[in-house]
Amino acid sequence: MPPLHSQTYPLTSEQAEKLRTLLRERGFTFQEKPYTLYAATKEKLNIAVYEKGPKALLQGRGLEDFITFVMEPEILGEARLGYEEFHDPEQFAPHFGIDESGKGDLFGPLVIAGVYVDGDLARQLRDAGIRDSKGIGTDKKIRELAQVIRDSDAPSEIIVIGPEKYNQLYTKIGNLNRLLAWGHARIIENLCIRVPSCPRALSDKFADARVLQKALLENGRKIQLDQRTKAESDYAVAAASILAREGFIDWLDKNGDELGIPLAKGVSAKVKSAASDVIRVYGPGMLAKVAKMHFKTASEILSTFKEV
Repeated sequence: MPPLHSQTYPLTSEQAEKLRTLLRERGFTFQEKPYTLYAATKEKLNIAVYEKGPKALLQGRGLEDFITFVMEPEILGEARLGYEEFHDPEQFAPHFGIDESGKGDLFGPLVIAGVYVDGDLARQLRDAGIRDSKGIGTDKKIRELAQVIRDSDAPSEIIVIGPEKYNQLYTKIGNLNRLLAWGHARIIENLCIRVPSCPRALSDKFADARVLQKALLENGRKIQLDQRTKAESDYAVAAASILAREGFIDWLDKNGDELGIPLAKGVSAKVKSAASDVIRVYGPGMLAKVAKMHFKTASEILSTFKEV
């Protein structure tokens, strides 16, 4: 097996604090990073603990020794490295993984992706460093890993719901979870056609499972549907998260270039400023072509122009 370059672990809040104390005791240097509880580095070993989860992302030199002699025995209380197939055999059984990107961003589409893995494909993705896209710091790395997934020949499907279509669907459906379920159901259906023997699909838990069950089409109703929190630790779901993220950032870059206005991620002050620029240059009608209009931010920005 190639050397391990990165590893992600879901943590409890207590484990996250225990790891913080341990890193201090071992002389790690701490720095602030966006979306993290803390980040620390020592001798080219980097550890970031993200708020969402929480979860730890470990990268760099000496990673395997740190996991084997520190992380597993002192924080996790069990040996996992090299034993993934023993601890979580379902990751290596044939299944689809489904994930999405863009649902919390004012600009851009909702992108939903799905990837099929069996044992060989899951090991191939694991050895290539595939992990949850939210733990990947740069768009460049997202695109590199997305290419790795495509090169693996793992069957995959992507749906890009651009803002105009998204706004129409949201007006019709009236609920984000039902809209997500609609998109997930179509990804599962498309994958079922490509891999009809697949027995199971896994996604992150975003709603009552019955919402997704109800949205499934004919082929999707024949397979086992699992939803769980922190599903991105699964290699198929992690791969889907990367493909979905690539679709999202590619859309932002392409449409931002066409408008001559960079379309930022999230709902920050930078995003609000860009939305104002879109309205100022192209008129209020353009906002619905690049933004999700049910966001409170969209109505706030439009109202400031009506007041002028």
